[in-house]
Amino acid sequence: MAQVKQVQNPIIHADVPDLSMIRVGDTYYMSSTTMHMTPGVPIMKSKDLVNWQLVSYASDTLGTQDELALRNGKSTYGRGSWASSLRFHNGTYYVSTFAQTTGKTYIYSTKNIEKGPWKAVSFKPSYHDHSLFFDDDGRVYLIYGAGKLRIVELTADVSGVKPGATEQVLIENASAPAGPNLGLPAEGSQLFKIKGKYYLFNITWPKGGMRTVVVHRADKLTGPYEGRVALQDLGVAQGGLIDTPDGRWFSYLFRDYGAVGRIPYLVPVTWADGWPVLGTDGKVPTTLALPLSKGLIPGIVASDEFSRRKGEPALPLVWQWNHNPENSLWSLTDRPGYLRLKTGRVDTTFLLARNTLTQRTIGPTSAGITALDVSHLKDGDFAGLALLQKRYGLVGVDNRNGQKSIVMISAESERPVEVQRLPLTQNTVYFKAECDFTERKDVATFYYSLDGKTWKAIGGPLKMAYTLPHFMGYRFGLFNYATKSAGGYADFDYFRIADKITGAK
Repeated sequence: MAQVKQVQNPIIHADVPDLSMIRVGDTYYMSSTTMHMTPGVPIMKSKDLVNWQLVSYASDTLGTQDELALRNGKSTYGRGSWASSLRFHNGTYYVSTFAQTTGKTYIYSTKNIEKGPWKAVSFKPSYHDHSLFFDDDGRVYLIYGAGKLRIVELTADVSGVKPGATEQVLIENASAPAGPNLGLPAEGSQLFKIKGKYYLFNITWPKGGMRTVVVHRADKLTGPYEGRVALQDLGVAQGGLIDTPDGRWFSYLFRDYGAVGRIPYLVPVTWADGWPVLGTDGKVPTTLALPLSKGLIPGIVASDEFSRRKGEPALPLVWQWNHNPENSLWSLTDRPGYLRLKTGRVDTTFLLARNTLTQRTIGPTSAGITALDVSHLKDGDFAGLALLQKRYGLVGVDNRNGQKSIVMISAESERPVEVQRLPLTQNTVYFKAECDFTERKDVATFYYSLDGKTWKAIGGPLKMAYTLPHFMGYRFGLFNYATKSAGGYADFDYFRIADKITGAK
């Protein structure tokens, strides 16, 4: 018998954390977390659980607070919208999220998950790591919390908490099955009803141990619930259950994997005595009996020549802004075929600069390349290519006292340090950032070119690190900000992404 080729775990080697997944007919949809990025709550689609493409965002912006828009020195790194819950009920798709930044819970709904439009409602408070749940009797609930898990009923139209409804404790200590010595109390609730029984998935983290999947089961929604450890391997945890049209079951989970971020895994599920049994002999398998991956380009990340035909969206879905953008300060029409980033104010630091346009990095290796016209930078302007995280790296052009220079900045120490500066006497320059995430090597190298063909390394290698203040894998970013006066602009000719690194060639 010919051996069936099998897909490798992780199924997505990129930052797609807090997955929530549904199947409608033969199509799977998944929502995820992108926190401080705009638009937010990405929706992805797949026919085979392996090959995913971005199809929508549920949220345009969460609000207008200074933190969300990088105003007055404020930011919402690592906050913004958190773990979402995706559901399909009576012909309508629902995706909910919550935000510490605004103190609210958000529920977005649409009849067409791929094309929209999305209707948005929000209400207080911000229900932590909630699971939206439609029961068979038409009633709607949120299950939420950490350690002590609670339930509250919503209105039938899912527009807010049901008047008169009181919050009830569902499970006093959902972490208990993993033992008494806990670092992270059970959170990340996802509730499912399968063959008349209720199954609640949570993640917990015993001190000195690893991220662990805990599952509770009950015959009635309100309990009593009995719990057990469902998986404890490689720190792969937090997620839920999905079935295939031919009756197979999987659990979708993710793993902290260094600087590239939190990456999705699938584990096979079998059923025994009414319990889901995760993994192969309790382990996360390295291969799965699912179709091969065609790679993450162009479904999750993609190159962009910045040329638009009539009727095309200004920005493809692979792009997200770092925080809410100032839309008057970017354009794809001022100079067709180019992304123009204009400065509208003075900034002191890259992390607080507006309108940095980002895409995920991908593992095990990836490279981002851009070509930049810097002829309209004003004195004090700095524009180029970034790897965005708290310990960021930048390669760009700064204009200082009439002299343009190519500069590499490293914030590996969490403070920006100028590592190298070279004089620039032309107006077009090419930049490349290469990331090596192989087995958590987490090293990036920056390059420049004067002709787009011959590349030279600049500065030094950046040791990338996943830091909790940002809570996000590294992202490629195109940036331009002013340090002296507003009104200059930078024109980016293209952004090209590859899953291979080539070094200085």
